Amino acid sequence: MTTTTATDVKLQGELRYLVAEDLKYAASLLFQAYHDDALLMSLFQSDKTDYEKRLRAAIREELHAFWEADQPMIGLFDGDSLLGVVCLTEPGKSFGPGRYWHWRLKMLLTAGYVSTKQLVEKEEIIQAAISKELGLGNYHMLAFIAVNPRYQQQGWGDMLVRAAQQALEDAPQSEGIAVLITQPQHKNLFATHGFRSVTELQIGEIGGELFFAPATAAEVVNG
Repeated sequence: MTTTTATDVKLQGELRYLVAEDLKYAASLLFQAYHDDALLMSLFQSDKTDYEKRLRAAIREELHAFWEADQPMIGLFDGDSLLGVVCLTEPGKSFGPGRYWHWRLKMLLTAGYVSTKQLVEKEEIIQAAISKELGLGNYHMLAFIAVNPRYQQQGWGDMLVRAAQQALEDAPQSEGIAVLITQPQHKNLFATHGFRSVTELQIGEIGGELFFAPATAAEVVNG
């Protein structure tokens, strides 16, 4: 990853892959960013008193699972400060809805049966939609993308999307990147970078729109 400067702010943004020591900071940032996300609030039953505890634990387990499976986790840093993070799943690494048994066990213990079941079903719905609408099965999935609330609306989201597309370029076997968008204000960010709407999806009680950027589109946007 290379160092990039956002011209409209004074912070210096350096993109680099997360190391083990970064995971707890990334988990904290993602917890803040996704705390009020409608989909996660539904999946983790925000009406229950232990919602925050289960959400925090689930995010932590997700990041550890990414780490163990050597999935791309890219951080945006200003010195030692983590400004943002983007996490993807790579194709061909058995990191889809099936997951592995110890991930499911940990999630059952931390997030509970219902939330774990719904997380797996969410991924199954997304994969089925990509297969049906595009006929693809070998692609990246953008699982998390977030900017520290203190540094939002400063162009860092664009840098994180470009970082994800760079990871795509580094994996020539991948056919593109998929992302499920549940907040309408995020659609323009991804559309600017070559993502196009595939279909609308219903995940439990929450509606979302599945976007996809084929590998060729990512190359054109970055090139």
